[in-house]
Amino acid sequence: MPQGSNSKKKYTYVWVSTIVLIFGIFAVYEITKRVKEGTVVQNDRMNGTKMEEELAFIVNNGKKRKVPAFRFLNQDSVWVTNKDYLGKVYLVDFFFTTCPTICPVMTQNLVQIQNEFKNEANFGVASFTINPRYDSPKRLKEYAAKYGATDKDWNFLTGDQEAIHKLAKEGFYIFANEVEDAPGGFEHSGMFALVDRNGYLRSRVDQFGNPLIYYRGTITEKQGVNAEGETQQITILKEDINKLLKD
Repeated sequence: MPQGSNSKKKYTYVWVSTIVLIFGIFAVYEITKRVKEGTVVQNDRMNGTKMEEELAFIVNNGKKRKVPAFRFLNQDSVWVTNKDYLGKVYLVDFFFTTCPTICPVMTQNLVQIQNEFKNEANFGVASFTINPRYDSPKRLKEYAAKYGATDKDWNFLTGDQEAIHKLAKEGFYIFANEVEDAPGGFEHSGMFALVDRNGYLRSRVDQFGNPLIYYRGTITEKQGVNAEGETQQITILKEDINKLLKD
C-alpha cells in the first residue's frame, strides 16, 4: 500500500479520536454541572432541550397535604370556599393591607403572575388578610384596585381573625401572628403556596430531592437576589404553575 494512503488513514483516525474525546469531555462536564446544580433527579425526562420534573406532593405523616376547608367573605362581600377553587391551579398568600414591609412586594409579584396567566381560565389566587378587624371587604376591594388585581378568580378574603390565623398556621404551616412591636402590628411569612386542581399542595424539589414546599414571594424577578443572598423564585413558580395547568 502506498505510504501516502497510510498517512491519510492515520490522520483520519487521529482526527476522529480527537472529536470523540472532545464530545466525551463536554458530556462529563454537563453531567457534573447538573449534579452540582441539583438538576439531575430521578425520572428526569427531556422535552426538546429543557429538563422537566414532576412536581412533588407535600406529604405529612404519610398523607398528601390538602387545603383544608375554609369559608370567608371576599372583596365583593361574596362567600368563597375552598370548593370554589376545585379544578383550578391557584396560589395562596397571607397579607394585610396596611403592611409597611413585605406585602406590597408580594402583591406586585402576584399581579405579575396574574398578568402572565391572564388568558388561563383555570388559574386563581386566594389572598387571606391576617388583620380582618381592619380589612373589611371594602378596604380589600380598594387594595385590589390599587395594585391592579383584576382576575375574577383572585379573591381577597376576610373573616374571623382566629380562624384565618389557624388556617395559616395549621392548614398551611405558614406563620401569621399579631405582634404588638412588629411593623404594622403583625408578623407573617412572605411565602406563596401552590395548589393543584384537586386541592393538593405541590412544589418542585431542591437539589437533595426534597420539596421546596413554598415559594419566596418577597423578591422580584428584577431584583434577583435579596440582601441575605436568597434568590427570587417567581420565575420557577410561573414555570410550575404552567406545569400544573397542563396536567
